[in-house]
Amino acid sequence: MIEAGPQAASRPGGALNPGVTKRELWAWAMYDFANSGYTTVVLTTVFSAYFVGVVAAGHDWGTLAFTSALSFSYLVVMLTMPALGARADARARRRRFLFISTAGCVAGTALLALAGPGDIAIGLLALALSNYCYCVGESLIAAFLPELAKPEALGRVSGWGWSFGYLGGMLTLGASLAIATNAEAAGLPAHAYVPWVMLLTAGIFGLAAVPSFLFLKERSAATFKSPEGLWQRLAAAWADSGANFPDFRRLLICGAFYQAGIAVVVTLAAVYASQAMGFTMAQTMMLVFTVNIAAAIGAFSFGHVQDRIGHKPALALTLLGWIIMVLVAYAAVQAWVFWLAATLAGLCMGTSQSAGRAMVGAFAPPGRLAEFFSLWTFAIQLAAVVGPLIYGVVTWVSGGNHRLALLFTGTFFVIGLLVLTRVDFARGMRARELAAT
Repeated sequence: MIEAGPQAASRPGGALNPGVTKRELWAWAMYDFANSGYTTVVLTTVFSAYFVGVVAAGHDWGTLAFTSALSFSYLVVMLTMPALGARADARARRRRFLFISTAGCVAGTALLALAGPGDIAIGLLALALSNYCYCVGESLIAAFLPELAKPEALGRVSGWGWSFGYLGGMLTLGASLAIATNAEAAGLPAHAYVPWVMLLTAGIFGLAAVPSFLFLKERSAATFKSPEGLWQRLAAAWADSGANFPDFRRLLICGAFYQAGIAVVVTLAAVYASQAMGFTMAQTMMLVFTVNIAAAIGAFSFGHVQDRIGHKPALALTLLGWIIMVLVAYAAVQAWVFWLAATLAGLCMGTSQSAGRAMVGAFAPPGRLAEFFSLWTFAIQLAAVVGPLIYGVVTWVSGGNHRLALLFTGTFFVIGLLVLTRVDFARGMRARELAAT
């Protein structure tokens, strides 16, 4: 790794490319701050448990229905994002596409407020819409990273964004916790206050994302490449990664596996806490609040470690951490053991998400940033289709055995770690430099 000027690079200004201001870095990180509330409240904590326990009335198929809707939205993202990324590069319109996807996610989140007991269709449709738009925005904002950060500072800048994002998740979750605690103290059922939580989450997302559209600059010049059809673009991008960027392709395969495990944790943490551990809604929200604190600490601190020890060793360490977390959570019978596993999951969450994004940024050649991050999104969404869906199928077939489903999830991290050992980072960087000439 390049270590020139480590003290200067450790400061925000020293880690940025020429012409990039601290205000622009803040505006970029504000998008992580904005959209983290969606994943924390909708996917991880409130709506997932609410849908299974209230909207679906606790039926065994509730978890499968919830994961199926998410898997469908991930599948659509997986099939459309490479073409959207290539179009954004061709017209230099990543910020415009980012605005459209943000508006869609905010609207879809607000629609979740309409899902009451028995409202299966509206709940699943709004969930699929909001999650699709969230994933598109997540890919587009990540593509700005190599333009903002110097190559030797990708890890720490990515970590700054993720850690700031978890603060946004904690803000939204904290406000939601206040609503839930007061409502439960007043004896109100979940369907009386969860809609207000959904509206609050949508509002915070929309307001916090505004700086990204005001101050984030579109630096890449338009390539004006003729847009290809969906399947042609997808096939061409995959073929090109194998022919010219073999280590990037291995990273995609690695990401597809370990992100499947992460997707399970993000999507079904609240369901597992309530169904396997007997946590109440308020207890689950406090648990996830703790996870977000650990994730923020992990993302912020480990980004610096990553730039020093290298992207590949850093990612390998986090995958080992995930494997340990699964084993601890599987063995947890007492609540404090599960809290320990959740804290470890938070640390791994922040580090693995940041490490993966930085590694893609290191491999992506200039002029193809959105396209390469779209391929990364393709891999992540493939994982998100497979991971939660398999978890839902295992719980359904096993009669609601969430512990067995969690143990099966651990195999995703093991396979991801094995694939990572085949990635040659130095060779991947040479391929990037060759493509840039």
